[in-house]
Amino acid sequence: MVKIEHAIQDDYADDYAWCYGCGRLNETGLHLRTGWDRDQTVTIYEPREEHKAIPGFIYGGLIASLVDCHGTGSAALTLHRKNGHEPGDGVDAPRFVTASLHVDYLKPTPKDVPLKAVGTVEEIHPKKFKVSIDVFAGDTLTAKGEVVAAVMPNTFIS
Repeated sequence: MVKIEHAIQDDYADDYAWCYGCGRLNETGLHLRTGWDRDQTVTIYEPREEHKAIPGFIYGGLIASLVDCHGTGSAALTLHRKNGHEPGDGVDAPRFVTASLHVDYLKPTPKDVPLKAVGTVEEIHPKKFKVSIDVFAGDTLTAKGEVVAAVMPNTFIS
C-alpha cells in the first residue's frame, strides 16, 4: 500500500485545517491525508470501531466523508502542482470547498480493512476541478464517487 510521507493537508494554513474529515488540527476528526501516486491521487484510511454501521461493515457516511475530503484534497494537490509547488515545499496549499458530491455504493464495505481512495482529476474551470474517485477495501472496489471542488471563496476568509 502507498505510504503518504507529506500530504497536501499538512500544508493547509492553520486557520483552514479544522475540517472534521481532513483537518490536521481537529483532534476528534478523521485526519484524512491525500498525496500523489504517480498521476493519480490517493488517500489511505483505517476505519475505527465507531465507524461501524452493522456488525462487520462500515457506515456509508464515512465513505462519503472519504470521497468528499479526497476530492477537495486532490483538487488542492493539482492546483498546488500547477502553481509550481509540491507538498512539503513550505508554501501554503490552496484550499477548496465542495461544490458537488456524488457517491455510488457498489458493495458493502467491510470493517477491519484499510480503505484506499484513488482519484483522477480533471480541470473544468480555472477555479473548479472535477475528481473521479474509486474507493477500495483491500482489493475490492466498494464505492465510486465524484466531487466538484471549488477554490475556497474569499468570503470564507475571516
